[in-house]
Amino acid sequence: MSSLSLKDKIDLAKLPKHIAVIMDGNGRWAKKQGKLRVFGHKNGVLAVREITEAAAELGVKYLTLYAFSKENWNRPKYEVDALMSLLVSTIGKEVTTLQKNNIRLKAIGDIASLPLKNQRELEKAITLTKNNSRMTLVLALSYGSRWEILQAAKSMAHKYKEGLISDDDFVESRFEAELNTTGFPEPELMIRTSGEKRISNFLLWQLAYAELYFTEKLWPDMRKEDLFEAILDYQRRERRFGKTSEQLQNN
Repeated sequence: MSSLSLKDKIDLAKLPKHIAVIMDGNGRWAKKQGKLRVFGHKNGVLAVREITEAAAELGVKYLTLYAFSKENWNRPKYEVDALMSLLVSTIGKEVTTLQKNNIRLKAIGDIASLPLKNQRELEKAITLTKNNSRMTLVLALSYGSRWEILQAAKSMAHKYKEGLISDDDFVESRFEAELNTTGFPEPELMIRTSGEKRISNFLLWQLAYAELYFTEKLWPDMRKEDLFEAILDYQRRERRFGKTSEQLQNN
């Protein structure tokens, strides 16, 4: 089936506004080629470009990519160092593409834990693209959802202690304002590649009502057609949010 026919089947009126992706399988892809894991990460950059461009072409407004987790710091030093180096070079190279496609870059996670060089490149790209409005590309870097939730709870506790908020402020909407994703809509679709069926400490609060889509494809093999397939699968599902099918039909 061609990418054109898949794309044409998508109902643009029912497009997920926010798609989140766990980019998994770079290491296994490299192993299949008889290469080091870093080779897989380098080839994964093409998939990032493909999926980002496909999402923007369709009209998706937010795309969040899980690029580096808090737990990834525990990987071998050579791999972490290579990933950080790749991140710097990729961001620098892709700014022109982001500008050309009118895409804004944002980041979530413990950015202060990244090497200074990474922080500077990231900040530069975020500043240069801040006025772009077609789509927002969010990179989750040194991100862990339990860490994020804990930071939000600490922030609210501190504000309560200082008298800046009251008991009445302990509601979902106020708590969400303390999360890294404040200002972003919740993801409606979460895609994970490589056949693993778990969310690995990714957007635990935000994915409460997201549709989960798992594909056997390894991340470096992902192309536009794969995103279109995931969206078509999403559009075949019934999103009830706790209601019954009958209630939805009556509305």
